[in-house]
Amino acid sequence: MKSAQCDKPKSFQLIETEIKDPADNEVVIKMEGCGVCGSNLPVWEGRPWFNYPLAPGTPGHEGWGRIEQTGKMVRNFSKNDRVAVLSSNAFAEYETVSEDHIVKLPSHINSIPFPGEPLGCAINVFKRCEIRPGQKVAVIGAGFLGNIIIQLAVKKGAEVSVISKRKFSLEMAQRYGAKECFELKSKEKTISEINSSSSRDGFDCVIEATGYQESLDLAGEIIKNRGRLIIAGYHQDGMRMINLQQWNWKGIDVINAHEREHSIYLQGIHEAVDAIVSQEIDILPLFTHVFAIDNINIAFELLKNRPEGFIKALVTL
Repeated sequence: MKSAQCDKPKSFQLIETEIKDPADNEVVIKMEGCGVCGSNLPVWEGRPWFNYPLAPGTPGHEGWGRIEQTGKMVRNFSKNDRVAVLSSNAFAEYETVSEDHIVKLPSHINSIPFPGEPLGCAINVFKRCEIRPGQKVAVIGAGFLGNIIIQLAVKKGAEVSVISKRKFSLEMAQRYGAKECFELKSKEKTISEINSSSSRDGFDCVIEATGYQESLDLAGEIIKNRGRLIIAGYHQDGMRMINLQQWNWKGIDVINAHEREHSIYLQGIHEAVDAIVSQEIDILPLFTHVFAIDNINIAFELLKNRPEGFIKALVTL
């Protein structure tokens, strides 16, 4: 099979690898595609703590496809079932995984790309927010994760404000029901604009969804006393500093909304399927760029530069 291998920073090469036969409890999946995640960026850019080359297909973890073959003890899945996959080597034509690492997708969403891991992550993050109707909620960062959370918060009856550097992202947030949108400039300018708005008294809940230091700084400034600060961004490229004196004085609840339990990941994906089927969330407009695996390096360049019009890139197999 064809696999993409990150052989050095900023470089994927296509190589030929063997398709692994399934064990008794495993399935072989013919991959349809895999999302490119913001958490993939540091390993692609290169950091001193990474070793290259990476394993073939790594760090692709947002894959989906159809079952090609099942192990002899697999009972809940059949050949041609379309599934979302929890794995880490999905930038490849085939992936062999345990049957407890997949979620079956209903046939009436066959036309929709389904990167299950980030969709399940968004559902799980939102549950940790504990948003209630009527609350003032700020979402910092209107990328793929941010825009799903925006939709869920609006459906919950919250008054949602969005802060982002890119005008296209803010336009998308407005489309999904955001009441106020602020362009992320310097911390002082952004706070000044918020203080001149209906949200000047602070937010009940602030969801940081960028993974950058400046967003953490801003979150601490705009949250009200006894508010709930949700860290949803991926802070994986180095150390962060926080104003603990400020956070302590305000008496805020700080939630690191990343899950690591396998069962919670799967539950989030199942709930994401239900949310899409019920039209609680609309994901198709968020898939702004699609590339064949041969052009995977271009997908990562776009993720790094995030030009206007970019939200989420998919790699197809």
